[in-house]
Amino acid sequence: MNQIDTPLIVTAFTPLAGLCGGILIGLSAVLLMGGLGRVAGISGIFGSLLGRWQPDSAWRLVFIVGLLAGAILTSLLGGFDSDSMAFPGNPLSTVLGGLLVGLGTAIGNGCTSGHGICGLARLSVRSMVSTAVFMFFAVATVYMMRHVIGA
Repeated sequence: MNQIDTPLIVTAFTPLAGLCGGILIGLSAVLLMGGLGRVAGISGIFGSLLGRWQPDSAWRLVFIVGLLAGAILTSLLGGFDSDSMAFPGNPLSTVLGGLLVGLGTAIGNGCTSGHGICGLARLSVRSMVSTAVFMFFAVATVYMMRHVIGA
């Protein structure tokens, strides 16, 4: 299969949903920073729950449950059709991908939400570099998957 025979993959353009989601993410980051003085970095919040129960574990658990509840609520309210969603990964690639993301967040001292949302808002140079690296590899991965490997 060559470049011409490759099927066109189109992603729906949903600016209103993106705007609403961005506002909610920004609002939650501001509330968490203003209320608890914490950065809304999901890998750090989740990672801290994997160890011993700490005095601040309760808000972390509520935050993670809220993320999951938001996705479930959006599905129930018709925000997306969960039946039409497909996950093409197999168990090995899923576990490997998860380990690589975990390794990357450990090496980078944070994840895309911590650096890209909170760090950029604070004008952190480390977060600017990290976000640029995330974006470069995201673009490179999509290019490789769609145009080189053909997956």
